[in-house]
Amino acid sequence: MNRLFLTIATALYFIGLNAQDISQWRGPNRDGIYNETGLMKSWPDNGPKLIWHFDDLGEGHTSAAVTSEGVFTSGMKDGKGYIYAFDLKGNLKWKKEYGPEWTESHFGVRSTPLVIKDKLFFLSSFGNLLCLSTRDGSTIWSVDTFKEYGGRNITWGITENLLYDGSILYCTPGGRNAAMIAVDRNSGKLIWKSSGNGEKSAYCSPLLIKLAGRKLIVTRMENSIEGFDAAYGKMLWHYDFTTEPYVHPNTPVYLNGYLYCTSGYGLGGVMLKLSPDGANVNEVWKNSSLDPKIGGVVVLNGKIYGGGDAHRNLFCLDWTSGKELYSINQLAPANIIADNGLLYVYSESGSVSLIEPLADRFNIISSFNVPFGSGTHWAHMVINDKKLYVRHGSSLMVYDIAAANK
Repeated sequence: MNRLFLTIATALYFIGLNAQDISQWRGPNRDGIYNETGLMKSWPDNGPKLIWHFDDLGEGHTSAAVTSEGVFTSGMKDGKGYIYAFDLKGNLKWKKEYGPEWTESHFGVRSTPLVIKDKLFFLSSFGNLLCLSTRDGSTIWSVDTFKEYGGRNITWGITENLLYDGSILYCTPGGRNAAMIAVDRNSGKLIWKSSGNGEKSAYCSPLLIKLAGRKLIVTRMENSIEGFDAAYGKMLWHYDFTTEPYVHPNTPVYLNGYLYCTSGYGLGGVMLKLSPDGANVNEVWKNSSLDPKIGGVVVLNGKIYGGGDAHRNLFCLDWTSGKELYSINQLAPANIIADNGLLYVYSESGSVSLIEPLADRFNIISSFNVPFGSGTHWAHMVINDKKLYVRHGSSLMVYDIAAANK
């Protein structure tokens, strides 16, 4: 019996360890929801303890990718892009130049690395798709998606946080004949390409939906929401949904057969009902008040939370009807994540707030101002191992948010 228990415990340990060796955009399910336990329910007046910070990343708006082996992020210096790797104590292990980066309006690196065990995947603002070793930053393979697949750049540079499923990596070059591609993540070799609706990409990081009989990829292109068969690349449906400029960076949210997509500039969101086989969608409701430009939303207990752009409130909407339940004229625009029922809101003003969403209002529990970095506060926060990772321009800050042992 003891030997059986030891075997099971060992297996569970390695399963947990493997899960920690994968880090992707906005958490395990790309929905902004983290699953840490033992976190503080409120912060000291001057904020949680700052464990370490690094202030020489260069320009960028990317988050941290955190695994059991280290911390990875990206930045731009003198027009060149770099990937940075740190140990968990903040010591720089290596940095790797990968080519030109975005030097025009809102300059800096856009995309957060995707880390899967010993490999790091990244897409530059000029469509350079990379696979690097997490050990030393050496290049395993690279693909110029503009040259190979006719990818087309967009007004503020390609911005996509890569999606994977098993050995497959998905990417959206926005080419006329290759709007989306799937490649083998170990070699970079093409598995399929799809012309989709012939549109350019629109700063969106796609979502994988696992249905009973099919896997579906949903993303946002210039003028539409599009659903692709993940196995073959066939576009199954598209739903017209556009605004000017063509900026749709918020990853869609899927829950129990329903798909929520939202954009800024006053467009707001739409709820779509997905057919059981994923082959089509039907509109359920629209709401224009919650219109995050780049901050995303989180869904908790049948409610949608996020900060507006044209409508600069922090909103709570009902998932089923789209009705605005309440809002507060503070903090927005902002990006938002959640853990254990509490909201973590990083405002463009530079404040980070811990918020309890109540039945009829937001309860702002604690707030602090980000002390380092410069430029816009756009990078999404990350929670890992009871630590909060906050990026501001050239600075990455790591805070201890563990509850005190009693």
